[in-house]
Amino acid sequence: MDKAIFLDRDGTIIKDDGFIKEIKQVKFYPYTFEALNLAQKYFKLFIITNQPGISKGYITFEEVTTVNNYILERLKKEGISIERIYLCPHSKEDDCPCRKPNPYFVDIASKEFNLNLNESYMIGDHPSDIQLAKNAGIYGIYILTGHGKRHYKEVEKNVIKKINLKKAIEYIISKI
Repeated sequence: MDKAIFLDRDGTIIKDDGFIKEIKQVKFYPYTFEALNLAQKYFKLFIITNQPGISKGYITFEEVTTVNNYILERLKKEGISIERIYLCPHSKEDDCPCRKPNPYFVDIASKEFNLNLNESYMIGDHPSDIQLAKNAGIYGIYILTGHGKRHYKEVEKNVIKKINLKKAIEYIISKI
C-alpha cells in the first residue's frame, strides 16, 4: 500500500489570490516545486480543493478546471506527478458530503489508489484541512501561508504547525 500526501491548493501550493479564474492569476510559491519533488519520492500526491466560488457564481466550473489543468501541466513540467485533483464546487451552506472537512475525497482516493492512510498526511492553510485529516484518520499539518496566519488561533495547540509547504514536507520526510 502506498502512502499519500493530500494538499490543499490555494494558500498551500499556490498563492491564495481569491477566486482564481485565469491561469495568469496562478502564482506558485518559490519552494513548491522543490518540496513536491522531494515528497513524491516517498508519497503519492493528491490535491483536495474547496472552490465555493463556483456555487456562489463568482467563477465557473470550466474556469476552475482550466486553472487546475494548468497547475497539473506546470507541475508535470517540473517532474511532479499529481495523481488526482479532487474538487468540491459547493459552498458551506450547501452542506454537501464532498466539502472539506468531510473525508469524502480521502476515502475515494484510498480505495482507488490502495492507500495506507495510517501513514498519510494532509497539508493545508485552513482549519478545515486539519479537521479533514482528523476525520480521515491521517496526520494533519497546518501551514502559515495563505489563510494560515489568519486562522492560527482556531487550530488546536497539539496540531503540527509549519511556516510553509517546504517545512511541512521536510518535517514529514524526517519522520520516515
